[in-house]
Amino acid sequence: MALPSVVPAPASIEADGSAPFALTSGTPIVAAAEITDATEALQSLIETRTGLRLDTREPADSAADARAIVLEIAGDGAAESYRLDVTEASVIVSGTDAAGLFYGVQTLGQLVEPAPGGWQIPAVRIVDAPRFAYRGVMLDVARHFHDVATVKAYIDRTSALKFNHLHLHLTDDQGWRLQLDSRPLLTEKASATPVGGDPGGFSTQDDYREVIDYAGARHMTVVPEIDLPGHTHAVSLAYPELSEEPVLSDHIREIVRDYGGELPVNRVPYDGMAVGFSSLKIRDEATNEFLADVLGEVARLTPGPYLHIGGDETLGTSAAEDYDYFIGRVSRLAASLGKTPVAWHEAGTATDLEPTTVGQFWGYVEPIDGMDAKARGFTAVGSDQGKLIDTLAFPRAAAAAEAAWSPAAGASELRTWESFAARVGALAPLWTSQGIGFTPLDGIPWAVEVAAGADRGDA
Repeated sequence: MALPSVVPAPASIEADGSAPFALTSGTPIVAAAEITDATEALQSLIETRTGLRLDTREPADSAADARAIVLEIAGDGAAESYRLDVTEASVIVSGTDAAGLFYGVQTLGQLVEPAPGGWQIPAVRIVDAPRFAYRGVMLDVARHFHDVATVKAYIDRTSALKFNHLHLHLTDDQGWRLQLDSRPLLTEKASATPVGGDPGGFSTQDDYREVIDYAGARHMTVVPEIDLPGHTHAVSLAYPELSEEPVLSDHIREIVRDYGGELPVNRVPYDGMAVGFSSLKIRDEATNEFLADVLGEVARLTPGPYLHIGGDETLGTSAAEDYDYFIGRVSRLAASLGKTPVAWHEAGTATDLEPTTVGQFWGYVEPIDGMDAKARGFTAVGSDQGKLIDTLAFPRAAAAAEAAWSPAAGASELRTWESFAARVGALAPLWTSQGIGFTPLDGIPWAVEVAAGADRGDA
């Protein structure tokens, strides 16, 4: 018997082929008043998918809760874990904590399917918990600026796949995207340019707080990146005295030749694709004051534990000892601000690196081209980098989510390409109803929903 399709694959899923739970407009959601995130998420999921707006009520006796969807926090088990039991009589989602309940609701939303004249949820029992505690996606708002509404939509899409960290790449050669009171010229003079002439822009501090709060309600931690000491051409527009002249290597000229645009010029806005040419003045005291202002303010604005300091592709930094000095100093500065420093894998070569620093491979989820040698001494994580968003991130994000959440490949019969392709293909109707403009890649059997399956507003 075929199992219901769930992505990422759960730790355990069983179905016995018994009658499904009939979902109608009269189905209540039963949850304690303090369970708001999961309740609101489930209401939104079901309404978007089916057109049904389910009422909520607080728990009563068990008889009164029959024919209901029950949400509860059980308080035992691994962090972020949940159980989901669906029978013909009831649906019970039980989370160890609020995050686990939220993720159980996301799984339940994937199970909703059309039935003759209405909607149903197949009878199933799922016991689930994450493989990795840190499950992150990246959104680059520096090369292409995205407003608050777009970032919030990305949070909705990725938290539904059980990602729990959002890495915001806030600064790069093309633009500076976060307004800072201590250094107002960064957004006044360095936020207008993106790659390829798209609209620029920046987030105010209120915008940034709104994103953090929205992410937090979906159990996602924001990880801000201020990319240093390279990827800092935008700084030259606001504080030219802090920037070295661009280093125009053959590689930089090749990128410009292949992708178009102009060679970078200090103090001139840049919208090209090349990277690695820029650098701050490493040992200048004015640079140290700039770093203290910028990182100190970002740390104060960010409640999460991480502060990403970049450290990648620093071809414009004059000497290895300068890079080593800079990364050591800045990683210690981040730690002194009460944050866990995060840096790209190249920072692993620094001999004076703050010991608590977390390393991140920027190329792939596994190191290539000697990345692992550079990342010595790190606790390391991979990255799923999302840019232009739906068409490039989906279904790619689903594959990354499966690697981050599900049992290891070989530990579950679901962790095969054939299983994943079938399960992610079955999400097409849900993603379409949510307005996700995914790329329908060849080799995946994308489901097409029969219109007669759903009377979208009726019991």
